[in-house]
Amino acid sequence: MSTLLPTYKKVIIRDIVQETKDVKTFRLEMADGSPIQYQAGQFITFVFPKVTSEEDRRNYSFSTTPEVDDIPSITLKRVENGAYSRWFIDEARPGDTLLTIGVSGYFTLPENIESYKRILFLAAGSGIAPIYSLLQQVLYFHPSVQVTLIYSSRDAGSTIFYASLQELQQKFQGRFSIEFLFSTAPNLLRARLGKGLLEVLLKQYAGTEHHESLFYTCGPYDYMRMATIVLQTEGVPPQNIHRENFAIVKPVQKRFPPDKDPHHITITVDGRQYTFQSQFPETILAQAKKLGIPIPYSCESGQCGTCAATCTKGNVWMWNNEVLVDAEIEKGRVLTCTGYPVGGDVALEI
Repeated sequence: MSTLLPTYKKVIIRDIVQETKDVKTFRLEMADGSPIQYQAGQFITFVFPKVTSEEDRRNYSFSTTPEVDDIPSITLKRVENGAYSRWFIDEARPGDTLLTIGVSGYFTLPENIESYKRILFLAAGSGIAPIYSLLQQVLYFHPSVQVTLIYSSRDAGSTIFYASLQELQQKFQGRFSIEFLFSTAPNLLRARLGKGLLEVLLKQYAGTEHHESLFYTCGPYDYMRMATIVLQTEGVPPQNIHRENFAIVKPVQKRFPPDKDPHHITITVDGRQYTFQSQFPETILAQAKKLGIPIPYSCESGQCGTCAATCTKGNVWMWNNEVLVDAEIEKGRVLTCTGYPVGGDVALEI
């Protein structure tokens, strides 16, 4: 087996801000003094080495916005059974060092953002983190776009960025509307976001010309599933709906590639070229990991996009893809964690 190792970089927790009782924001800086390069809506992948088994990897969304906030930050909530969220909230201190493989993610604004009239953000709980990053980007740098946030939480006291959001609403009056939905509200019709209420709010804030609108949602799986179904039922084009998964629930592989023969993979990672043979049932990523080839990855189930590569030769078939939209696939983007070479050899670039 190859002794190649991934390239890890060190990140230092510069300081910590208490947002709510069980939510904190961690302001980050690179240990070598270099800037953290990221886009609004993206996440950083941290690596947590383990003594007796393979390392763990976790993705944390930036809650800050480049060119608006000076220091890149992540915001997370303590999850009762979350080993690393508990460490962050209960034990992490300024000066602590973390390992990262870098920044990635496709929960970002499109290049042609100015061709849309409005964006409707749907957030629940700590799902506000990447949403907050994105809405600041739109408000500060895309003045022709109307912005609406529908934000579900328990009450005002547990609403992350509650005061900051109200300040933004005042600053961008006429462009930015917020609907705070509190599950403890006495008016049950406006307490939780369900099918009926979302249909009402959709008509109120997005009208009927849904091809002119973008929709971004982040929160628990069932929340996003409901929102996606309602949006599509109401005629929103699937390519206009963007989801960010915090809790990765790995699906069972039920689809298999039409070609199960062995093929050669040539992959370029950070300027270094590697060639190896891959064959079903091993995905491209799985085979690369066995050989110690440092392909970035996280979820290993087609849900985060960390392992994405550009296919420059041949064809890659993916058994699951919940990240790449049609425009990215047309540019040759593929997921190595669910991808198999089909019809011949392939060449990839990361």
